[in-house]
Amino acid sequence: MKILIAALSGIGDALMFTPALKLLKKNLPDAEIDTLVMHRGAKEIFHSNSNLNKTIYFNFLDEGYFKSVKFLLQLRKKYDVSINVYPSNRKEYNLISFIIGSKIRVGAGYLRKQNNSFGFLNNIKVLENDSVHNVQTNIKLVEALLGKNINEEPPFEFQISGEEKLFAEKYLRDLGINGNDIVAGLHPGCATLKNHIKRRWEPEKFSELAKKLIQINSARVLIFGGPEEIELKEKIYSLINSDKVNLVNTESLTKSSAVMKRCNVFITNDSSQMHIASALGLNVVAIIGPTNQNYIHPWKTEHKIVSLNLECSPCFFYSPKKLICNRTDVKFKCIKELTVDMVYSAAIKYF
Repeated sequence: MKILIAALSGIGDALMFTPALKLLKKNLPDAEIDTLVMHRGAKEIFHSNSNLNKTIYFNFLDEGYFKSVKFLLQLRKKYDVSINVYPSNRKEYNLISFIIGSKIRVGAGYLRKQNNSFGFLNNIKVLENDSVHNVQTNIKLVEALLGKNINEEPPFEFQISGEEKLFAEKYLRDLGINGNDIVAGLHPGCATLKNHIKRRWEPEKFSELAKKLIQINSARVLIFGGPEEIELKEKIYSLINSDKVNLVNTESLTKSSAVMKRCNVFITNDSSQMHIASALGLNVVAIIGPTNQNYIHPWKTEHKIVSLNLECSPCFFYSPKKLICNRTDVKFKCIKELTVDMVYSAAIKYF
């Protein structure tokens, strides 16, 4: 059997499929399993995963319609099964699976905008459940394909190589960080598509938090984020104005993750970096505003969620619609009124 895992929706979503992938390979050890991704970070997540035969990378957004169709036709009829990872509630993802032409097409049956997203093109569907984690829904997709229940929920799988560990040791040594230092990692970014930038805690609050960690706890602070978040990171760095803070800029996700492994606590928005921190087994403080916490809370690691838990929350569910706030008093109050003291109190429990 040849199986294609379509993990097109991003880094965090790719990582949240790895427990299901492990179970898929365990139950179908002779299957040839490939994955299709369009984000370089997702490619790095899967690069060393022993449950895969290969990872196929193609940037549909950059290549455009005609090149994308030509590429997909090269994959047509090569797979018996395709699985769209959860969440992937967009018509483009379901069309890609359909064009590839697998006889069995597995995907979630979404509670919102299912038909608008061409979910009917999948012929094995698992009904979305707002009360369970994305990892658990992905496992349900595998169960539906296999036709049996699996009473197992593995941790994330993300390998850091020996070479990357050596890189991190030198990187930290060059920064003057030693084994006795308290190290706090910050990730102030998150995805920006569909107005998701509104899920971010303000950069000014991240800078105030860092100052407090430095002044009270003598912590070293490392600021993480992708290439598209450099300006955001530099803004926070300039506001802190301390020799105890450093920006982490490396050439790959895996090298940054190897450095991240040193953190005593990782403080982050709802983002792919939050899931990477979970995969590394870090203590995670997750700053959650409009997102359904059931979907994305840090998986199988020590964590604390800082949230106002307003009566209107959550308001973000998986849908092609952009994120909006219907409050009439303070827009996105759930994230805007989370205080520095609330996050600080959660973080220092891990020192």
